Amino acid sequence: MGADGSKNKYTGPEENLHTSGWRKFLSTVGISLPAALWRISTLQIQSHRMICDKEPSIPDHMLSSMPCPEKLHMEWSLPTFINMFLPEFPHRNVPGHEHFQVLGYIAKGSFGPILKVKDKSKQKTYAVKVIPKSEILRLGVLEQSKEEVIVQRQVHHPFVHDLKDCWQTQRHIYIMCEYCSTGDLYTYWVMIGQFGEDVVKVFAAEMGSALGFLHDCAIIHRDVKMENVLLTDQGHLRLADFGLSRRLERGGRTFTICGTIQYMAPEVLSGGPYNHAADWWSLGILLFALATGKFPVYPESDHCSMLRRVRSFPYEMPKHFSPPFALLLTELLCKTPTRRLRTLDRFKRQTFFYGTPFDSHLLQKTPMELILELKNRPDRPAKARRGLTLEPFPNLDCDFLLSSPCTPMTSDLSPTLANMERVEALMQSHDVPQDDSSKREVFV
Repeated sequence: MGADGSKNKYTGPEENLHTSGWRKFLSTVGISLPAALWRISTLQIQSHRMICDKEPSIPDHMLSSMPCPEKLHMEWSLPTFINMFLPEFPHRNVPGHEHFQVLGYIAKGSFGPILKVKDKSKQKTYAVKVIPKSEILRLGVLEQSKEEVIVQRQVHHPFVHDLKDCWQTQRHIYIMCEYCSTGDLYTYWVMIGQFGEDVVKVFAAEMGSALGFLHDCAIIHRDVKMENVLLTDQGHLRLADFGLSRRLERGGRTFTICGTIQYMAPEVLSGGPYNHAADWWSLGILLFALATGKFPVYPESDHCSMLRRVRSFPYEMPKHFSPPFALLLTELLCKTPTRRLRTLDRFKRQTFFYGTPFDSHLLQKTPMELILELKNRPDRPAKARRGLTLEPFPNLDCDFLLSSPCTPMTSDLSPTLANMERVEALMQSHDVPQDDSSKREVFV
């Protein structure tokens, strides 16, 4: 067997055979083409076959600069990452940098920092809760984060913290509420130790009004505590933080073990079922602590241990309580939910509130002088920080954070929202100190 020399010759793919056949045919009919034109036609045929029959090869230097499959997957999934938070959190591109100023850091929330932000055009200050989407998805609380804004959008009451706006960017969601410069009730409780019954009575009437309104709107708060009671410039309260709230119709039941452990009703600690009556138990714990300077039961490390302690504790009222106040707390801290004081009408009929108006305008007509006095004490800022550093972020001025030039605002974007996305890089590069109060929160 002899070797075929043609196998060692490069004739190219089938295009050379096709070209040779066409050349012979044209020669028979008396047509000849220059060699250069034949080479051009051959290259055109080869390129056509390459496109139709196989993918072109990619040079190594181009491959090295292409994103990896994981990065491509992340980029392709970004629209989904945004859509899963819709429609509760509108997606907004952030223009401009001179419309707002980040004034400082207010607190460490359950999922992210709360910032103090000034709207320059309106000359108003707001509190903005910044929550990483990755944290929401990691903890599996997407629906709960949506529920928070759904609930706050539908409730407007003088003693409920008002939601101003909410939106999302690629990596974070933002919840903007009114800013209460006086701080929270917990700060003043720590400062004074305990309040007299006259002050507790006003707070109780305002809190009861807020809870009664929420329950009439088919909402259960599930995290009533002093840290979630903000105070206005006149010292009156606003019930805040609806992160654990949910819609629950009258007669409905729920089972999630959630809240702050020393405020949780026994039926919540046991895993349910429970209903709006659990909020009234939490109010009873709050009022007891305000009037005594301590909680009736110290918190345990887990809800099972706490349940055993709560079930066995007698909840005896201190002897210095007036009989009407002791009776109110006894009815609020009833361990049997069906027998507990759990409606606003029954709450208002308590003898403790004799002569107290439940009209919101009348309740807020007189400033809370004790709160305003405590607010001006030199130690108040340190008490409010509760161990947090004064400036966890260096140089919170807007010009430092936002280096790009100002661009015109779109008509559908609030000035306060402008360029909040730029804050993300700063938050990612600095550790935010943990507020001790959040360590007592439980969500099972």
